[in-house]
Amino acid sequence: MSYQFNEQFTAASRQFADAASHINHIALQNVEKIVGLHLSTFSENANATFAFANEAIDVRDLDGFKALWPKGAQVARENAERLVSAGQEVLGHTVKTQEAIAELAKAQIEATTADVRAEAEKVAKSASKAAKR
Repeated sequence: MSYQFNEQFTAASRQFADAASHINHIALQNVEKIVGLHLSTFSENANATFAFANEAIDVRDLDGFKALWPKGAQVARENAERLVSAGQEVLGHTVKTQEAIAELAKAQIEATTADVRAEAEKVAKSASKAAKR
């Protein structure tokens, strides 16, 4: 009896470790996508801001500043739009990742339930055979 329990425990532990490894892999892929997205957004925003700053450095009179004001507002608006868009993409990637993890967990629970049910049926059959003797 102890041998059967050890085998079942070992199989369940192996199955759990495989599932945990797969979940970690999915989560790491999501983190890679998110970090890449944030870095590209930061890069684009920094490039736009530095280009505007370089243009602002060259302004020498009040008319130049008047012309620069709408450009600054435009750069700020575009930067904000890029940040919001990146945030929405991050949310989308995270939702997809959580769905994949939930599906994997559901499959593991169903497999474990089927294994336990099959083992319980075996034990019940052997107990009924023993009771008949």
